[in-house]
Amino acid sequence: MATTQTLTPAMERQRRANLRRNAFYLALIAIGLVAPLVAYPVFLMKVLCFALFACAFNLLLGYAGLLSFGHAAFLATGGYVTGYLLSSHPGLTPELGILTGTAAAVLLGVAFGALAIRRQGIYFAMVTLALAQLMFFFYIQAPFTGGEDGLHGVPRGHLFGVISLRSNLAMYYFVFAIFLFGFAIVQRAVHSPFGQVLKAIRENEPRAISLGYNVDAYKLLAFVISAGLAGLAGSTKTVVFQLASLTDAHWHMSGEVILMTLLGGVGTLFGPIVGAGLVVSLQHMLAQSPLGNWVNVILGLIFVICVLSFRSGIVGEAMKMYRKNFK
Repeated sequence: MATTQTLTPAMERQRRANLRRNAFYLALIAIGLVAPLVAYPVFLMKVLCFALFACAFNLLLGYAGLLSFGHAAFLATGGYVTGYLLSSHPGLTPELGILTGTAAAVLLGVAFGALAIRRQGIYFAMVTLALAQLMFFFYIQAPFTGGEDGLHGVPRGHLFGVISLRSNLAMYYFVFAIFLFGFAIVQRAVHSPFGQVLKAIRENEPRAISLGYNVDAYKLLAFVISAGLAGLAGSTKTVVFQLASLTDAHWHMSGEVILMTLLGGVGTLFGPIVGAGLVVSLQHMLAQSPLGNWVNVILGLIFVICVLSFRSGIVGEAMKMYRKNFK
């Protein structure tokens, strides 16, 4: 005989929250699918690449509590490896080039993480910055990077050897699929038992150790996942713009992703996306205005105002208002 399970008020609230979340995700995917029909696809692809980069960084800072000043090294590694392979092997398909660049970033993340996670706080940040600067000078001297000129004319090729990516519209949907894949990894990691342990480490590391968790292993895994997703963003960006340059390896890029994450809301899933969209949009608009030389100054002022007025970032403050008014 079938029995009907009675939902408790808490279970009912959770069910409604899940429905709202799923509807929100579907709405965002629908917006992403129609976005290139109303906006310039190349600009949207740039936003998606940096949004993925910021989401990767946020996994480390927002959920593991590790502030890295060296994430540009992973972005550049993915970009350079992908650019070199696609340029030197014309028959290589773009998805294989991107996978190889991402794998190279993962390996670099293992090496960096094994050295950096033994330190905490500002010492961790300085170790990652020093290692990233080593990679920056390596990329200046390495013969396959083109030095200060970078790699130009990287071919987009044919996806799976069939679909031409010369069209910006086809390229956009490929980038959008990559972004959704990367975001799904972050979302799954955050809401898994692994993510809960990361939050416990962030809040009280000694207590996590006392509960028997191998804290170093969890931090290393978070570091490697974050590095891999940053490499995925860099590889994709190289294919989109057909260019890999030292700009992606410079420490300014590490600072830029921190700005994106904090503006949008550290420790939130959608904060880095909003922050990346805001920073890239401001850079694009200001570059075409008489204030083009003051881009960094204006972004710095916006960052200071946001930190003073919205400590949780744009999305963080919006979530606080939502909880206050609707729960």
